[in-house]
Amino acid sequence: MRPAIKRGVSLYSYQEEYFLRKMTLEDCIAAAAAAGATGIEVVGEQMFPGFPRLSEAFLEQWFGWMEQYGVEPVAHDMMLDLEPYKGRYLTLDEQLASVLRDLHFARQLGCKVVRVIVNASPELMERAIPYAEEMDIKLGIEVHSPWHLHSAWMTRHLEVMEKTGTKHFGFIPDGGAFTRRLPRVAVERMIREGADEKIAAFVCEQHEKGVLAEYIIAEVEQMSNRPIDRALAMMTRHNVFSNPRSIEQFEGRIVHVHGKCYEMLEDSLDGRPYEYSIPYDEIVAALKNIGFDGYICTEYEGNRHIQDIMEVNSVEQVRRHQRMLEQLIG
Repeated sequence: MRPAIKRGVSLYSYQEEYFLRKMTLEDCIAAAAAAGATGIEVVGEQMFPGFPRLSEAFLEQWFGWMEQYGVEPVAHDMMLDLEPYKGRYLTLDEQLASVLRDLHFARQLGCKVVRVIVNASPELMERAIPYAEEMDIKLGIEVHSPWHLHSAWMTRHLEVMEKTGTKHFGFIPDGGAFTRRLPRVAVERMIREGADEKIAAFVCEQHEKGVLAEYIIAEVEQMSNRPIDRALAMMTRHNVFSNPRSIEQFEGRIVHVHGKCYEMLEDSLDGRPYEYSIPYDEIVAALKNIGFDGYICTEYEGNRHIQDIMEVNSVEQVRRHQRMLEQLIG
């Protein structure tokens, strides 16, 4: 029997190689499939020339790739540029038009989920829900650090879900909201850029203890007046740890999951790869406990922290994350 939790890959994971033209869109799909994923998540604006327009010829090629590599389109990540015009924000009607553009784009690709960027307001989502229902596409607000499932912004989105009673709007938890340890690769890069090693060790220790970020930042400001040290301390503000078990309070509200990873290590003591910062064993256990029936899509973002000292190998990092998920999901 196939597990209800399925494994996918966000092609954003291969951004380094794609940007450097080492991999094409097809190469990214092939790599995801080779890692064992069955679902594909895309960022339309990143990898689809001419976005949001798609030609018939491209769509034929797209679905040909899906068949050839044995995968299916799962999700499209929408962006929302609130300031495309100088001197004013988009009106709510203009924001809605942007969301509808992405819904139509996702439908053309066959995606059943649209990842909603976290700055989208609850008012906007309430306006967009009827269109998502009509297209049978689920909107998912990304719960991205420093937000977490119980933050005030997400509570307001939950109120919209409850008010409308819709099945087409929910949450997409991002693994980065469960960062128990600061990403080692990010800390090491800041040290290479001049951060004090003792302060770095202090910041990591305090974060792991669960000390409030504002207290850590204030302490570091007493130790050093250098911007690089303060910037390192501020990492604690943007890499929050929330208890993975908080997921269990949102049964029926999780539509998709982003498997954020920064540094996948090959083997732990029990013989499976693991993410240095994020406790995926606890996250997957919580998803199992609520009977989550959807995709966890690997989203590798460690490239930006190591590209100054080594060649990035996103394919290998994704492979390890997929292998870890395979063993955790069972």
